[in-house]
Amino acid sequence: MPEPLRLPAQPPACELCARDAPLTRHHLIPRSVHNKTYVQKRYAKSERITATLWLCRACHNQVHRLFTEKELALTYNNKERLLSDERLSTFVSWLSAKPAGFHPRH
Repeated sequence: MPEPLRLPAQPPACELCARDAPLTRHHLIPRSVHNKTYVQKRYAKSERITATLWLCRACHNQVHRLFTEKELALTYNNKERLLSDERLSTFVSWLSAKPAGFHPRH
């Protein structure tokens, strides 16, 4: 019998801004595109399910504001690639200096 898939454990802080805040799981390959051929050809089912980051709500919202589901799946599908986008890295840098309870207005 195959071993069950294990999702990464929740870290103590956001994996982008490093703030100590309530965290949400971000699927690096969005669940809404798991059934698309372009995703199934590129990623094994186990990778589609387990490729996640733990993000604070502010970082999670910003990721989804900046990128489409297809862009996330094909281009911005890991932490380094997300942070390679200047818009997101600038936001994360700005947010990282804010206190844990801070919520930006958008």
